[in-house]
Amino acid sequence: MEQTYQYAWIIPFLPLSVPILIGVGLLLFPSATKSLRRMWAFQSVLVLSIVMIFSINFSIQQQNSSATYQYVWAWIINNDFSLEFGYLIDPLTSIMSILITTIGILVLIYSDNYMFHDRGYLRFFAYMSFFSTSMLGLVTSSNLIQIYIFWELVGMCSYLLIGFWFTRPLAANACQKAFVTNRVGDFGLLLGILGFYWITGSFEFRDFFQIFTNLISNNELNFLFVTLCAVLLFSGAISKSAQFPLHVWLPDAMEGPTPISALIHAATMVAAGIFLVARLLPLFIIIPHIMNFISLIGIITIFFGATLALAQKDIKRGLAYSTMSQLGYMMLALGMGSSRSALFHLITHAYSKALLFLGSGSVIHSMQTIVGYSPNKSQNMVFMGGLTKHVPITKIAFLLGTLSLCGIPPLACFWSKDEILNDSWLYSAIFAIIAWAAAGLTAFYMFRIYLLTFEGHLNAHFQNFSGKKNISLYSISLWGKDGFKVRNKNFPLLTLLIIKKKKTASFSPKIDRIDENARQRSQPFLTISRFGNKKSFAYPYESENTILFPILILVLFTLFVGFIGIPFNGVDLDILSKWLTPSINLLHHNSNNLTDWSEFAKDAVFSVSLAYLGILIAFFLYKPPYSSSKNFDLINSLIKTNLKSIFSDKIKNGIYAWSSNRGYIDAFYETYFTRMLRRVSEFTHFFERRIVDGLTNGVGLMSFFVGEAIKSIGGGRISSYLFLYSSYVSIFLLIYYLLSRK
Repeated sequence: MEQTYQYAWIIPFLPLSVPILIGVGLLLFPSATKSLRRMWAFQSVLVLSIVMIFSINFSIQQQNSSATYQYVWAWIINNDFSLEFGYLIDPLTSIMSILITTIGILVLIYSDNYMFHDRGYLRFFAYMSFFSTSMLGLVTSSNLIQIYIFWELVGMCSYLLIGFWFTRPLAANACQKAFVTNRVGDFGLLLGILGFYWITGSFEFRDFFQIFTNLISNNELNFLFVTLCAVLLFSGAISKSAQFPLHVWLPDAMEGPTPISALIHAATMVAAGIFLVARLLPLFIIIPHIMNFISLIGIITIFFGATLALAQKDIKRGLAYSTMSQLGYMMLALGMGSSRSALFHLITHAYSKALLFLGSGSVIHSMQTIVGYSPNKSQNMVFMGGLTKHVPITKIAFLLGTLSLCGIPPLACFWSKDEILNDSWLYSAIFAIIAWAAAGLTAFYMFRIYLLTFEGHLNAHFQNFSGKKNISLYSISLWGKDGFKVRNKNFPLLTLLIIKKKKTASFSPKIDRIDENARQRSQPFLTISRFGNKKSFAYPYESENTILFPILILVLFTLFVGFIGIPFNGVDLDILSKWLTPSINLLHHNSNNLTDWSEFAKDAVFSVSLAYLGILIAFFLYKPPYSSSKNFDLINSLIKTNLKSIFSDKIKNGIYAWSSNRGYIDAFYETYFTRMLRRVSEFTHFFERRIVDGLTNGVGLMSFFVGEAIKSIGGGRISSYLFLYSSYVSIFLLIYYLLSRK
């Protein structure tokens, strides 16, 4: 077994081969590298699949032998200082590595089609593979310094991927905002690491925990300083996992490509903060008040995320605020000491939210086939509606992901969220009320997103495009530059982007017309049987095979992954607890395991009722009336009228303003931080130029003018100069004599 563990270094470093080879290929053989660019997508999927096999193998060995493995080697050795690098393979590492690789593989397959006609295709896969290396290196790190190095690499990759379309001002501003906001938390993390090294003299987790526990038991520490260092450590998790008040970067990060949102802003990078707190939980749990602080940040984040998502128009930003709220649930569970519940919800939420983001990407991809639709319109739910008959597979997948996030059994998120909600009653009644209310709001805003996107009638903006099934033009991408104009009596002046039919098809200045079979001829590397109609139309159509395939796999995860954490008597399904058994003391598992179906049903009935209530309210507020049923339309309109009468215009406008203005947090930062820093910068600039430089320059100018004045006094005779000199010396000597006599 140890011989197998010796190859665990492959987990973080194997994906690094892809960006290295892409860089070398572009440097030495640019034309061949660009012509064979699909090969790099295949290689990215291949190396990540190998890493996934290793991760699964290690987790099986841990479950069978109940052992962890750590391997370190010395990097820096001095008299009183040594720094070691290595890797730690334990259940927490296995959970994260399997999560990263499984979702990463699906997102890479999805991206091959989604980004196929983008000029930055190779750059995208290089960034994605480097991100996988950074994230896998983070979760396998054996000490705090190594975690910090990979932590910063993850932040750098996030910056590059959010600003992937850097020519868009919104994307450029978003990546800068994410970078600056994360640097605030990361600086606190660095200070916390240095503070605990000053206390314990070690960066290694095992030595670090043991030394700190001994110091605490012997009462040899200043608890105020220890608490401050713990808060600084936790600040890194606050920024990376988009917790209040450093959450402001996450909705803006949706300016990046949708596969990025699915991978790093729903499943992996934002989970790094949860991973860090889970890894350091043995430290936090013995420091007074820090666990209460973690749970407080979690519950505030739950509330803010749920309320800010209520009136979002951008489909991806609505999902981003949902991610923020669900991360708050995980942080609340960690603050309560229920690490099993937090990790369980981390797993279920990752697959469900990745499904939702990829589903939204499929919708966006389809909406962009409507010629003239800008990126803002293709993501705006106001311009959607009635997509059910055009994207049926995406609609069903998105509905399942929505129901999972709402907490509807037996889908994945139901099992984990219900466990956190039940634990919250034992911790704090106030926290429990907020958490349960947010669960109802989650069902409301998620079903609102679903209804606005898929149900109802076709939006007026693209009703004219329906029914024209004899179109032979194929819209490829909104982000290219080449295209031609077509005039048709059934269409306005259209600009369609067409690829050229040859190997290096992308962005050729020479344009060919493509018939209805063009999609099959330009199919990306993974080709399976077509799920829907093979013709390509100008109105929204179902996405291609390589977009649908990852979505369908994530549907399976959403349906069944929740069963790994169900503990019932007589039914040994609680795989998660077995999985965590080797490090159960490390993770301080204290969740309330259910004993039978009756107890489970009693605990779950209230949360499920809240979820159904939120769904019904969203249904009656946002579901358009059906023309086929007059009675239903009448009932629907009456209920909608009563619901609207319950909430006055003032309340509705207040909720809308709160959500659309992001809780005024961004405005607060702009007013009291950004402008204040600018004023301080302007003052320091003025002080440095006018005062500091002014004094220095003033002394120089004064010397210059004094020299010029003295120069005009001189007559040029040496005898006169000697007489004046002797006179000055005589006067000084006389004064000295008189003073010395006194």
